[in-house]
Parts: sequence; C-alpha cells; structure tokens
Amino acid sequence: MADDLFKALADPTRRTILDELAEKSGQTLFEICARLSMKHRLGISRQGVSQHLAVLEAAGLVETRREGRYKFHDLNTAPLRQITERWPTPDTPGPEERTP
Repeated sequence: MADDLFKALADPTRRTILDELAEKSGQTLFEICARLSMKHRLGISRQGVSQHLAVLEAAGLVETRREGRYKFHDLNTAPLRQITERWPTPDTPGPEERTP
C-alpha cells in the first residue's frame, strides 16, 4: 500500500485534487474539474481528472460513494497517518536547542 500512496502523492495535480477535497469534501467529478480549471487554471480533461482520482482511490486517499446517478469523492486521510506512524519523530531537541 505504501508504494501506491507515494505514487499518488508524487504528482502535483493529484496533490491539488487532494487540496480541493480537503477544502470541500464530497465533490462530483464535474465540481472537481470546474475547481481545477477556474481556481488553479489547470487545462486537464474530465478523463484525465478521472484517471487521477482512480490513482488516489487505489491509494486509499479518496473514497467514493454513489447517490443516484452521482458519484461523490471524499478525502480519506487515514493513509497519511500510517506514514507518520511508520516514521515517528524522536523526542530530541531541534537544531536551535542543541549546544555546540
């Protein structure tokens, strides 16, 4: 799962999609495309956004739900917590707190 997660996070467009879902979760493909186009000036097709969403979903960062004919996309931050738990930061003083 970690490989899928890092692959998903490596692409700047996918990170932008995650930013948009963090700001407003539960968006349809149409809403995501509109926000990417208008807010970020990204000229990407609906098919391209759909492919990015599939990668994010495979990594567990996006969950989808259907309501009637609409498919909604929600951010799932649980995989990101797994990264921080895998490499916890030690309780050591920072560089400014160390004495030479």
